[in-house]
Amino acid sequence: MFQSFDVTSTPQFGAARVGALRNLFDGLGIDGFLVPRADEYQGEYVPASAERLSWLTGFTGSAGEVLVTRDKAMVFVDGRYVTQVRQQVDLAVFTPADLIGEPPAKWISNHLGKGFRLGIDGWMHTSQQVSRLEKALKEIGGQLVLVAGNPLDAIWADRPSEPLGAVSIQPLAAAGVEAAAKIADIATMLKAKDLAAVLITDPSSVAWIFNIRGNDVPHTPHPLSRAIVHGDGRAELFIDKRKLSVEVAAYLDGLATRHEPQAFLSMLGQLAATGARILVDPDLAPAALSLLIANQGGQLVDGSDPAKLGRAVKNSTELEGSARAHEQDGAAVVEFLSWLDAQPAGSITEIAATRALEAARLRVGERLQNPLKDISFDTIAGAGENAAIMHYRVTTESDRVISDAEMFLIDSGAQYVNGTTDITRTVAIGAVPQEQKRFFTLALKGMIAISTARFPKGTRGCDLDPLARIALWKAGADFAHGTGHGVGSYLSVHEGPQRISRLSTQELLPGMILSNEPGYYRPGHFGIRIENLIYVRELAPVEGGDQEMMSFETLTFVPIDRRLIVEDLLTREELRWLDDYHAETRKRLLPLLESDSARQWLTQATQPLFRAD
Repeated sequence: MFQSFDVTSTPQFGAARVGALRNLFDGLGIDGFLVPRADEYQGEYVPASAERLSWLTGFTGSAGEVLVTRDKAMVFVDGRYVTQVRQQVDLAVFTPADLIGEPPAKWISNHLGKGFRLGIDGWMHTSQQVSRLEKALKEIGGQLVLVAGNPLDAIWADRPSEPLGAVSIQPLAAAGVEAAAKIADIATMLKAKDLAAVLITDPSSVAWIFNIRGNDVPHTPHPLSRAIVHGDGRAELFIDKRKLSVEVAAYLDGLATRHEPQAFLSMLGQLAATGARILVDPDLAPAALSLLIANQGGQLVDGSDPAKLGRAVKNSTELEGSARAHEQDGAAVVEFLSWLDAQPAGSITEIAATRALEAARLRVGERLQNPLKDISFDTIAGAGENAAIMHYRVTTESDRVISDAEMFLIDSGAQYVNGTTDITRTVAIGAVPQEQKRFFTLALKGMIAISTARFPKGTRGCDLDPLARIALWKAGADFAHGTGHGVGSYLSVHEGPQRISRLSTQELLPGMILSNEPGYYRPGHFGIRIENLIYVRELAPVEGGDQEMMSFETLTFVPIDRRLIVEDLLTREELRWLDDYHAETRKRLLPLLESDSARQWLTQATQPLFRAD
């Protein structure tokens, strides 16, 4: 399997490891140290060798930071992990804190004493993050100390080796644009702005520019690597040759000059020493690189990674590939759901369900000759109260039976060469209480509102986010995560800069793929999430209108559990949308199903609800 169910959280070691870290403070000249979830590449998903936050605290979530001072250890998490963090860390050692409402920089200025010396590893924080920390410390007369080397690595005796995942070429039939053309476009932009070069520090950007994929990080197929693209059209790629086959090495040699990763700092220093104007994305690049450029005499120019929007705005080939990948994935999920429905209540566990879904994806991929390359994240399979943990990861310890009269939430995704998928369905096991059905329907109303939205050019994710919440707000409820995140093209399942959330100010552009996933969670009782992927498209002019308008096109087609819907809470328009969605689902997926039982299940699950009267 692509997913392990081993228990990886180690809260029992928290006190000793925090103590060992504090023992280094005097030698480093600091009063505290900040440990982010990110690695040297600022990735959300990191290799085992970079799981420093988890190693120190026991918390295994994909976002968070821990601030260790001489007498406190604060673990900052967002709303997705409020329940999980309390289950995974030693609360006698660590105190959970709010990553959004009072992040580390704000917490420092609010709670720490004058003269506090905060240590950080400059490779683990971006320039923008460092600026916020410096500002907070200045308010209390403190000091930011960039330590040489990461002190956690000094006390992590059995730290895993860095990964050497094999690199593959992303075919033009899936990428849509040749790598040479992407490099030329970047060089043209640099020349127009009188820039000598740009640092490409995000591995997903490297993968997109060079049309390669990797296997260094769980479930995210990019190779850990960096690049420099010059204004004269030259490109330099810093990647470990042990990851490359003869074919891949020859392909890359036709595009760039290859170097080993350890040559990156010296070559960047040499470039900076010429006084070159170098573009660096302050949201993505480690602060250590910006400091190096400045110290060597280079001219640091803050700006956006030129590949960021390029990979976010999918071309027609990528969109078509994604649509085909979602149809294939939808067939696999239908085979799984039809199997699940046939099992007696109380006979299946969360792990058994997760295994069955992955097996379905493997079978369908083999049958349709588009193999499952990986899952796009660890499947979230939560029954009953476990579903209330938004990013629940089932283990051999937490695995529970999916019982009668409760809901089962399964959030999963897949990686195919032609696309990345992400889908959540919450289904009824037996007769579910009416109150739970009511909240399911309110979340569904939010999902339909986003699906049917029409909005003018220039609209941002924060402008649309309330549409997903208004039905829940009217009921005195909400959900503590964004409505949607960007999704890559056989890349990261969480891709920026596009989002639908309270905080997203990125304009939504045609071709951007996003998730649409309202939910509701009652800790200790139940959780609900309904998720489709959608993409932004231009609309034909509206008769009588005077604005350029856009809308969303749905990519995900899998039945939504009608047994959980309170029909009276849906408007005629919402019922019609649901029936049309189910009719399209039936049309697309029936030809892809192999078994009669799955076809019969799909036909029944997509029967219309709306009754004209």
